[in-house]
Amino acid sequence: MNKPSALSAYLAQELQSLETQHLRRHLQVIDQVLPGGRVRVGEQELLNLSSNDYLGLALDDRLIAASREAAGRWGAGSTASRLVVGNYGLYDQVEAEVAAFKNTSQAVIFNTGYMANVGVISALMAKGGVIFSDRLNHASIIDGIRLSGAAWQRYPHGDLNRLEQLLKKTAEINHRLIVTDTVFSVDGDLSPLSGLVELRNRYGAWLMVDEAHATGVLGPRGAGQAEAAGVTAEVDIHLGTFSKALGSFGAYVAGDDNLIEFLHNRARSFIYSTALPPRGFGGHRRIPGNRGRRTALAPGTPGQGR
Repeated sequence: MNKPSALSAYLAQELQSLETQHLRRHLQVIDQVLPGGRVRVGEQELLNLSSNDYLGLALDDRLIAASREAAGRWGAGSTASRLVVGNYGLYDQVEAEVAAFKNTSQAVIFNTGYMANVGVISALMAKGGVIFSDRLNHASIIDGIRLSGAAWQRYPHGDLNRLEQLLKKTAEINHRLIVTDTVFSVDGDLSPLSGLVELRNRYGAWLMVDEAHATGVLGPRGAGQAEAAGVTAEVDIHLGTFSKALGSFGAYVAGDDNLIEFLHNRARSFIYSTALPPRGFGGHRRIPGNRGRRTALAPGTPGQGR
């Protein structure tokens, strides 16, 4: 038997440390996904309380059929990044529909919510700017902040008074971004969005919201907390995903024309990634609005993925 490499030996120690702290993660195999929020694991049929499929749309026949139709017309893969030869007409159609859904002038689709947060924040912010982030924001927001090189000011969860103090102290800085989840994925509580909008307006900051867990659930049309609070026009950057209540995959960023064109040119996770396969976009086009399902649900359910 070969002696473990230096890397393997180091990783074994790290894994053992995680095991000792009861922090080591393990993948759970799901053998079958069943209707009604149930799964099969081995011989057991279990109620799934960990999924983000809030409206039960992941098994919706309309989404599945639309995905197959898109793959049949456009192929199994997109073959390139959007800026090379991977920008099929289907993609522009879906983005126009997303923009209409979010009541913005344009939208752009990223491969995942993680890639959207990392791409947007690192494109917009740089050294010399400052980002104000709720202490309970998702890991993808935190990693985008780290990658940007901007100063990072964390304020206590939902604490508008502390955020205002930080805004006052940084009044001389031109590029200031407030970023927050709208539905926080672990506790399911909501951001104080109306108050954040007031601070954005008062201090000339930019405001970015991550509606991953609010899209499809909050608002009269399911467009998220910004719609529910009536502040869509006062949020600069709207981000959300198709992979929670909407039962599909991928993420969107919506805003004005300048924002989306800038992201086309500067968001590295968009520029240097092969586009989502057409079947995903086909499913996006058939996501049904179902107010009855949405109004019967609580606004948040625990979840970590983007």
